[in-house]
Amino acid sequence: MKRILQALLVLLLVSLMLFGLLRIVPGNPVAVLMGEHANQATIDRLTAELGLDQPIHVQFFRYLSGAVRGDFGTSYSLGKPVSGLMGTAFVNTLLLSLAAALFAWITGGLCGLLAAIRKNSIPDRLFMGFSLLGISMPVFMAAMILQYVFAYWLHWVPISGTADWRSFILPAVALGWNSAGSIARLVRSALLDTLEEDYIDTARAKGLGKSGVLFRHALRNTMLPTVTMMALQLSALLSGAVITETVFSINGIGRLAVQAITARDIPLLQGTVLFSTAIVIFGNLVADFLYTVLDPRTRKEA
Repeated sequence: MKRILQALLVLLLVSLMLFGLLRIVPGNPVAVLMGEHANQATIDRLTAELGLDQPIHVQFFRYLSGAVRGDFGTSYSLGKPVSGLMGTAFVNTLLLSLAAALFAWITGGLCGLLAAIRKNSIPDRLFMGFSLLGISMPVFMAAMILQYVFAYWLHWVPISGTADWRSFILPAVALGWNSAGSIARLVRSALLDTLEEDYIDTARAKGLGKSGVLFRHALRNTMLPTVTMMALQLSALLSGAVITETVFSINGIGRLAVQAITARDIPLLQGTVLFSTAIVIFGNLVADFLYTVLDPRTRKEA
């Protein structure tokens, strides 16, 4: 309950800071929306209709009361409810993030496991080189390279859009490569440290085979930090797919936020940022819950 209350407080503070920062930016968003040829009378009328002429504290509490009910206002540029726009976009973002997470978890876990088993060998260096490349390369560069090789040159998958399930392959790899590298390095490091523990030597002395020691003892203790990282990464993937969605023309939350910034669409930008913040907070809560499930000792500490 304490963590939930802390999460609600963080959401409130983020909404307050975001609301204030967007209001102190010079210029009238209605004037930006109407264009340079709009007359002042029309701008004043729309400003009053949208409630932007009211004191900022009145605007904030009106927005907050609506957000609690799931009403984030109406998009200035698209003329549609922000909640509906985010609901439609979230489906694509969720599919992309789940595909990226699946790629990261499977690829990163296997690479880290094989690298630990074959420590200091050629496969170890290859897998760690693959992980280091994923961590070091910017997402937009990985996305464009994958587009050129597999979509433009080889024609194996669509280059952009969301026509079918194959359209999510390249975006998922581009978005999940960084996470896969982090997981691979964590699994390798944690597994090597675990294999040096005294109880591992005891299990070997009792005649337990190499695979038994690895899967029944070493991996179980390695999973604690790995699963925690996986939960945190999923929330980060959900909220951080801006570049990937833009490069691959996927109508998700990230691309919606970019459109809101370009058009200075305040309700849409507030909705997407708060939604992304809520996802990150929820991911942290899930990670804390999984940590207590995997390691009951932390329940007493909490």
